Amino acid sequence: MSLFFGCVGGQLGRHNSDEYRNGMVVSANGIASQVGVDILKKGGNAVDAAVAVQFALAVVYPNAGNIGGGGFMVYRSAKGEANTLDFREKAAGSATRDMYLDVAGNPIVEKSLYGQLAAGVPGSVAGMVEAHQKYGKLKWEDLVKPAVKLAGEGFKITARQANELNGLKKRLKALNPLGTVLLKDNKWAEGDVLVQQELANTLKLIAEKGRKGFYEGPVADSIVAEMQRGGGIMTKQDLQDYQAVWRKPVVGSYRGYEIVTMPPPSSGGIALVQLLKSVEPYPLAKWGFNADSTVQLMVEAERRVYADRASYLGDPDFYPVPQKKLMEDAYIRQRMSTFNWQQAGSSASIGAGEIAPAEHEETTHFSIVDREGNAVSITTTLNGSYGAAVVVKGAGFLLNNEMDDFSVKPGAPNMYGLVGGEANAIAPNKRMLSSMTPAILSKDGQLFMVVGTPGGSTIITSVFQTIVNVVDFNKSMQAAVSAKKFHHQWLPDDVSVEENALDSLTTVKLEAKGYKLVPRGPIGRVDAILRTKWGFYQGGADPRGDDKAIGW
Repeated sequence: MSLFFGCVGGQLGRHNSDEYRNGMVVSANGIASQVGVDILKKGGNAVDAAVAVQFALAVVYPNAGNIGGGGFMVYRSAKGEANTLDFREKAAGSATRDMYLDVAGNPIVEKSLYGQLAAGVPGSVAGMVEAHQKYGKLKWEDLVKPAVKLAGEGFKITARQANELNGLKKRLKALNPLGTVLLKDNKWAEGDVLVQQELANTLKLIAEKGRKGFYEGPVADSIVAEMQRGGGIMTKQDLQDYQAVWRKPVVGSYRGYEIVTMPPPSSGGIALVQLLKSVEPYPLAKWGFNADSTVQLMVEAERRVYADRASYLGDPDFYPVPQKKLMEDAYIRQRMSTFNWQQAGSSASIGAGEIAPAEHEETTHFSIVDREGNAVSITTTLNGSYGAAVVVKGAGFLLNNEMDDFSVKPGAPNMYGLVGGEANAIAPNKRMLSSMTPAILSKDGQLFMVVGTPGGSTIITSVFQTIVNVVDFNKSMQAAVSAKKFHHQWLPDDVSVEENALDSLTTVKLEAKGYKLVPRGPIGRVDAILRTKWGFYQGGADPRGDDKAIGW
């Protein structure tokens, strides 16, 4: 089967039936991946395909694909030009710092999670319009049309989606008294066809009018009417005022590879560079994959980086994020100098470094490379699975519940255990902090890897471990994605471990040093692409979901 062999950045590179020359799309759903590849085959570039995949996912992957949420895009051209686009949601103009607290000052958890008040101003449509205007080649309408067709004609749901919709039936029914097509009298089953005509009509308006089709006119009217029905605060002015923002990328390096990733209000880019720099001085390859020394070092790096995240990261338009200092070599060496190989560190004694929270698991990520070598890495989300569980009546899409990603009360953890500080407090028109970590790696001027994942607070550590799996442990892209993972986020002070991630001897050694290892279900759903030495693209679609890599 193999035709060529060669050393590719430490891992064995080969051209076989799973590698492609002309481009690749890896996403959470095979239908969406195919939509993207079809655009590439028609002469579209990576950004064209990304727009088409984003809208297709809003139809076929409603728990996280969206037009009612937001996200981040990392772009690298075939010539090495890098850029990042922030289309993260924003708080409404009338949002207040204490809007989710009771009279005693305690968080009202449900209020920031479900219903109309939980929604931030959506950014996805503005983001795709902005990306297309700057880099797209094909006509906008042609990129949205596949999603219009999928929504209007319907698609067959997977077994996983059927189980999710059945599990959410009670909540969807309570929060959508006027009904929604996501509800069914009987149980959903694998292969049932989900037709979303209201969503098709909305997508048709977006195809014809661009951002005006969403942020103005009938769709905007429907959003505001939905707010009024359920006590939300988003207004037409909030929608009209929303703008996606091009930001200067975070750039770092690891063992000779250049990393381009997201700046704040994503915490992921800075944290990823900090993590990689923290472990770079150590011989991970010699120690081995998920060996006790490897795991201990990575956990201690994660402990310190997440402590910094809690104190120093937020929307840079509202808070002076000390980005340069956090990524300085001397600062990172000082932070890592305090851990003891003989025993576990203590998060109670390790706060943020001395210098002058996060999405639910149901975010989604997709990676795309085109024939010329342009690459796009996009992570997008509604926050929780199916967001605020409110479908906008008349427009057919789900609202996000991103307001919970703010520090609802600075110092108190959100529902996913992440602690935030003043930097991420709620303020009008402010973007909430995110853990999303879309990233692109290159070496010697050549594209090497496109990577990202959903997973809430585990996003950063999942991307970190995937990169290390390829660069240090010689894994193929698929093996690196599939590999079992672990996670530490400062607080709570324990290590989450996927089933069978650590062997019994490693477990015994770590527990003897005082590490609290807590078993948990799947960590992350990484979708990534590797460019081999021979110029072929190798996909890694996460087996933890229905993810699919398609190339040509």
